[in-house]
Amino acid sequence: MKIGKKTLIDRISDEIAGMPAEGWHPGAARSTERVRCMTFKQYMSLCLYDRQDGYYRSGPVRIGRKGDFYTSSAVGTVLAYCLANYLLTYAAGREMQLVEWGAGTGRLTMQIQEAVKAKLDHSSDSSFRPVLIDDHPGHLDEAKLALSPYRFLSPLFLSSDEAMQTGGFWRELPTVVLANELLDAFPVHRITAERGELVELGVAGNAEEGFFEVHMPLSDERIAAALQRDGIRLTEGQQTEINIEAEEWLGSLREVMGSGRVIIIDYGHEAEEYTAEHRMKGTLLCYSDHSASDEPYLRIGEQDMTAHVPFTSIRHAAQAAGWEIVYYGTQKQFLVDYGAFELLQNHTEADPFGPKARMNRAVRQLLLSDSMSETFKVLILDKR
Repeated sequence: MKIGKKTLIDRISDEIAGMPAEGWHPGAARSTERVRCMTFKQYMSLCLYDRQDGYYRSGPVRIGRKGDFYTSSAVGTVLAYCLANYLLTYAAGREMQLVEWGAGTGRLTMQIQEAVKAKLDHSSDSSFRPVLIDDHPGHLDEAKLALSPYRFLSPLFLSSDEAMQTGGFWRELPTVVLANELLDAFPVHRITAERGELVELGVAGNAEEGFFEVHMPLSDERIAAALQRDGIRLTEGQQTEINIEAEEWLGSLREVMGSGRVIIIDYGHEAEEYTAEHRMKGTLLCYSDHSASDEPYLRIGEQDMTAHVPFTSIRHAAQAAGWEIVYYGTQKQFLVDYGAFELLQNHTEADPFGPKARMNRAVRQLLLSDSMSETFKVLILDKR
């Protein structure tokens, strides 16, 4: 089994050695021998976002058939069509900009622009200025190619660090930020209940065992506060994730953004489902070559890691940051509300792979047979 990138493994090992935090082996008393450790959130952040070797910042294209996972934008144009309907309704003729955060190769933004153009009878006057944000250089290179027909809209291609600078493009036009399967990729704290107390999952390591989990005291007081706010009580040994970084992102985004909205599309649950009895190990999963596993200590820097989005927590955090919730429902309901059925067409094509037949299948898959459209939620936030 492949362990991962040696340079990243060495860097994580050095970071752990310099950490002040100490943890203990699961099941052992806190008074037993301690080992140096970092939080799982710190470990996940290095695996995904290390500037030299992180999964999202290095290596080949990660999305679609070339990569390790599919996003909903990579399997059809239905979502793009419905998003275009929503954007046109919200814009009501105003000039706006569409900021896709975690844009990947730009496919979804391109599909939305094409749908907007088609609905406006090929008029370019009301198109949305595209701003694409991604931390993978290869993704931005492909996005520039994908958006080349829209150079007249002066698209921007930025890293997340560049995008969080106050002023600049944020103040030029009213903005819609699209976060499609973004929050699930933020590093999370992992928590469990041990002997009736909350403890955090940490990561330690040595030459013989590699990296392994330990228990450690909570590293951030906001962890316990979030569980209490959301009404979550863990049973003995049950694990869950706390996405503090998503809450911070919502707060920072509201500070830099002028007027506009944020559309969050992701797979996740309400608190009662997120920590249901059958989720004793939480929701964290790893993806490589379109296969899922629960092995975060293998293929280090070479596999994706995600946790389902805790939508109860996200809504509470958004409201605390000053956002107004203007829409919340399943992706399936959003697609119905914004015109998915308009894409169904009667046809006489003999070819089952013809464009009309393929579109009809895509709509039916999303609305009738795809349970993921129920698991996926759409949350829309407004800043006036």
